[in-house]
Amino acid sequence: MTEMVQATAPPAARVSDTFRWTQLAIGVAAMVMIANYQYGWTFFVPDIQKKFGWDRASIQWAFTLFVLFETWLVPIEGWFVDKYGPRIVVLIGGILCAIGWAINAQATSLNGYYLGMIIAGIGAGGVYGTCVGNALKWFPDKRGLAAGITAAGFGAGSALTVAPIQAMIKDSGFQTTFLYFGLGQGIIIVLLSFFLLAPKSGQVPMVAQNANLVQSRRNYQPTEVLRQPIFWLMYFMFVIVGAGGLMVTANLKPIAVDWKIDSVPVTLIGVTMTAVTFAATIDRVLNGLTRPFFGWISDNIGRENTMFIAFGMEGIGIWALYMFGHDPIWFVILSGFVFFAWGEIYSLFPSTCTDTFGPKFATTNAGLLYTAKGTAALLVPIANYMQQTAGNWDNVFLIAAGANILASLLAILALKPWRKVVVEKSGAS
Repeated sequence: MTEMVQATAPPAARVSDTFRWTQLAIGVAAMVMIANYQYGWTFFVPDIQKKFGWDRASIQWAFTLFVLFETWLVPIEGWFVDKYGPRIVVLIGGILCAIGWAINAQATSLNGYYLGMIIAGIGAGGVYGTCVGNALKWFPDKRGLAAGITAAGFGAGSALTVAPIQAMIKDSGFQTTFLYFGLGQGIIIVLLSFFLLAPKSGQVPMVAQNANLVQSRRNYQPTEVLRQPIFWLMYFMFVIVGAGGLMVTANLKPIAVDWKIDSVPVTLIGVTMTAVTFAATIDRVLNGLTRPFFGWISDNIGRENTMFIAFGMEGIGIWALYMFGHDPIWFVILSGFVFFAWGEIYSLFPSTCTDTFGPKFATTNAGLLYTAKGTAALLVPIANYMQQTAGNWDNVFLIAAGANILASLLAILALKPWRKVVVEKSGAS
């Protein structure tokens, strides 16, 4: 009899929008705390190079390993979240983040930094995948915006700490900075984890009704998703767009040093900073703002139309940075434009994935697609080797610009009509 009662138990009551937004805000706060593990790395590279004398490409393998482990394990972490809820994964993620940078603080070999960044990457990936997946589940009616706001925490979260991290590296050394920031951020993530919840059936509104949004009513299992050719088209697009932005993220300071503008003071809107500090601060803010901005636009005009606009802007931006970026003011402005046109991939691809394959396994499925960021990270050291071989950044910039234009055209010419057919078929079955 009890089994019958359980089987027919009514779905949970709808929760208030305030409750949903509170869950989103907790996720955003956790994302802010993991931002520096990726975006703060560039400030440590010159000091690590100066202290140990290793070549830059070897040091940057630590960044690549971080991104690989941050992304390629997200489907496994997502499976845990879909099965056991978000709390335990974020808790463990926070602990690993703290341990990772604590190892960096003590490292005296390249392998030491590789290990530290791998552990930090596993932790940051657990937090990232969980928070984006949770946002997709809580907001089926505003998927692009919710994923965008959450991803914005990661993109813009490090903006406030650009100056403090650089100041601490200068005053106390990069090893102390690794330790203090690593422990502080990790502890806050652990505390936030206790407040995260996943929605129960009936607690959230139905899927959005919009002629521009093609959304599946069917929930695909992760193993099914991997057998869908359209998934691999999205994956390829994610890789070629992701690689350009990651290359600039990892090498912002080295590029500025090579162009001899890193320490040149720049004054814009009444604020004066060195070119690299100004660029890094603006980049973080715009890289964050673009995620909810383009996510919201995609909720209204459709995902692929938005991709066409954003990826096209990114291709033009990278080309313009290559052409005019040797001037400190243009370096600051155009690097900001590049990040504004790049960061939206972290709201557009997860929401497109969930629209196509359903919300039930959203954390795992979006996690499978997010591994494309790790694949893209493999191209970062290749960019460094290309630069070392040629003695300039020319080919790196031109290839990255071309890749974005290609992705822009694929979105509108291939992904859009194909996805419509896939979703219609899933509805019929």
